[in-house]
Amino acid sequence: MCYNEAEMQSEFRQLPSVDSLLLDKRIRDLEEKYSREVVVSLIRQRLDLVRESIRKGQQCPSMDDLVQSIYERGMQLGACTLQPVVNATGVILHTNLGRAPLSEECVEAMRRAAVGYSNLEIDMDSGERGSRQVHVEPLLCQLTGAEAALVVNNNAAAVLLGLAALAEGKDVIVSRGQAVEIGGGFRIPDVMRRSGASLVEVGTTNCTYLADYEYSITSNTAALLRVHSSNFRIVGFTQSVVLQELVALARRYNLMVFDDLGSGCLIDISRYGLDHEPTVQESLAAGADVAFFSGDKLLGGPQAGIIVGKAKLIGKIKGHPLARSSRIDKVRLSGLIATLLHYLREEAETKIPIWRMMSMPLKEITARADYWGDAVKGGARIIDGESVVGGGSLPGGMLPTKLLCIEGSDDIPAQDLALRLRCHEPPVLGRVDKENLLLDPRTVLPEEDTIVYKALGSITIGRDNG
Repeated sequence: MCYNEAEMQSEFRQLPSVDSLLLDKRIRDLEEKYSREVVVSLIRQRLDLVRESIRKGQQCPSMDDLVQSIYERGMQLGACTLQPVVNATGVILHTNLGRAPLSEECVEAMRRAAVGYSNLEIDMDSGERGSRQVHVEPLLCQLTGAEAALVVNNNAAAVLLGLAALAEGKDVIVSRGQAVEIGGGFRIPDVMRRSGASLVEVGTTNCTYLADYEYSITSNTAALLRVHSSNFRIVGFTQSVVLQELVALARRYNLMVFDDLGSGCLIDISRYGLDHEPTVQESLAAGADVAFFSGDKLLGGPQAGIIVGKAKLIGKIKGHPLARSSRIDKVRLSGLIATLLHYLREEAETKIPIWRMMSMPLKEITARADYWGDAVKGGARIIDGESVVGGGSLPGGMLPTKLLCIEGSDDIPAQDLALRLRCHEPPVLGRVDKENLLLDPRTVLPEEDTIVYKALGSITIGRDNG
């Protein structure tokens, strides 16, 4: 350790030059992957870090250690850290795993949009510039009953844009129990402040009545806002105002009604034994002037924020300066169109993976779990369990399932088994409950069954076969 100025300067003098580092074979190997300018930058970055550590009293590393650290940083830089994984967690819309897997048609549409040019923003009849929204707006209007529609890059942007265009400088009334936060710190009050609209909270966390809204209406009120509680549920002594009542109140005072649906469901999910989720069609039929929802949750498509509603209001939103800064790109737009076509063709439940997962029969799930279990050395068993919809959708929404249960041991605890699966190529993610590793076939694509089988065979080698 260095404690005085003389010793510190001695350590600095041991630092090799950039030119001397460039002569090492490992550094020359990096120059085959990157330009010389990038390699020199990596060297200088590392030398700066070493100088800082010396100033803090650390010793200068050896030449070999220094070169190795630069080489490893260079190799990490060139590695693609975003990779496919197999989701056996039982969470269908797993936010950390990218939410909704896409249909084959959706992926192909996105591929076609990515590899070449397209008529994204050109009117083919006139040859003049057009709008990318014309490709998707008619589909959304047909599916939801809306007069007009707009697609942006995510639902947070959709809500921000809608409020900025329609309620800047005005009050928007929302129930205190709906001033929610979703994943990533997205909070309704914060979004409203950024939009220029003023939030007026009414009622209490668990009970809000129609009179609470009416009492707070002033000459500065622009709209009443309903925010769907997509990721939590309040139970017990509760009271909320249904959308139809909000609409009737708004009409009496010439106000707008905004409905932030979050997940954006187009199908009645009660057929799967789940609690009813308000659909976009129901929202507009009830009289909402503008509704906001996501493309990558219950819609089952790529990330997008979708705004539907009255033509006059959507027109104002389209004309707002923020609309350009939040617009959707050509690749995701193409995928969204392909996904919406599944709904128009009444094939969503057979083509879109999340709906295939939710509708998967227990008999099929059991058969797949049995197949996986054959690969486990040391044995496994099938147990009853529950799959979760997840992704900020359907709080408490559970589907009965069958789980492959692998018991941990003193030699290989369940956490270690889970780690081994995550280190497999490609990684397989399950969940650990107490001393058991649990894998749910519902959230695994059928074509990935052989991957899980091979992974289980490899990670359980050495277990007691007794």
